[in-house]
Amino acid sequence: MKWLLRIYMNDTRIVTEQPSVEIYTDGGCEPNPGPGGYGVVLLHPRKRAETSGGFRLTTNNRMEIFAAIKGLELLKQPCKVTLYSDSQYLVDAIMKGWAVAWKKKDWWLNNKERAKNIDLWQKLLPLCETHQVEFRWVKGHAGILENEWCDQLSMAALHQPNLPADEGYENKPETEGERPKLQAGEPCRKCSTPVIKQTSRKKPKHDFYYEYYLWCPKCQTTYMVEEAKRFVEQPPSLF
Repeated sequence: MKWLLRIYMNDTRIVTEQPSVEIYTDGGCEPNPGPGGYGVVLLHPRKRAETSGGFRLTTNNRMEIFAAIKGLELLKQPCKVTLYSDSQYLVDAIMKGWAVAWKKKDWWLNNKERAKNIDLWQKLLPLCETHQVEFRWVKGHAGILENEWCDQLSMAALHQPNLPADEGYENKPETEGERPKLQAGEPCRKCSTPVIKQTSRKKPKHDFYYEYYLWCPKCQTTYMVEEAKRFVEQPPSLF
C-alpha cells in the first residue's frame, strides 16, 4: 500500500492511496447454452493471481459476468481496478449504466420482459461500488496475451468432469407474466422518484374518466390507473 503525506497549513494528515490493479477476464460455453467456463488473471506490480472454474450448463454471457465477479472477489481491500473483457454486453452494461437502470426499475425492461442474469448483476454491482472499477473492452482472439490466457483457462475449465450446476441458470425463477402494477410511493419507472396519487380534476370528455392517477413530481410522468377508471352513464338515445 502506498502512503501519501499531505501537509496543510495547521494540520498534517496521512491518507492512503488505493492500490491499482488490472484484471483480465473471459468466459464461454460449448455450445451456448452448454458447459461453460471462466478464466481470470489479476495483475499487480507485486503479485499475479489466476482463477478459473466451470458449470455443467450455463451461457456465454453468464460466464463473462461471472468472471468479472470472481476477479473482483479476489481483492481483499478497495482498489482502483481496470478490468478488461471481450464481452461488449458486460462492458456496456456497466459503463453505460444499463445494469444500474435495470436495478432501479426492479429489473423490468418493459411491462412484460425482465432483464437477464439478474442474480449475477446483483452480485457485480455492489463490487463495483466497493472498488473504483473501469471496464474496458478488448477484441477477443486478437493476440492480447492475458486475454488469450483467460480464454485458455475458461476452455480448460469447461472440459473438466463433474462440473457443478449453475444454480442461477438451472433454477432461475419464473420471469414470465406481466410487470406488477405501480403503486403510490413506488419509484417512477423513468427517474426512480416516488410517485404520488393525484385526484383528477378534468371533466369527462368520453364515456369514462379516471378518478385518480399516479404522477411523478420530478419528471412529471403520468400513470393512469385502471382500477380508477369510472364509466359515465349516458342519457338514452332519442332514436
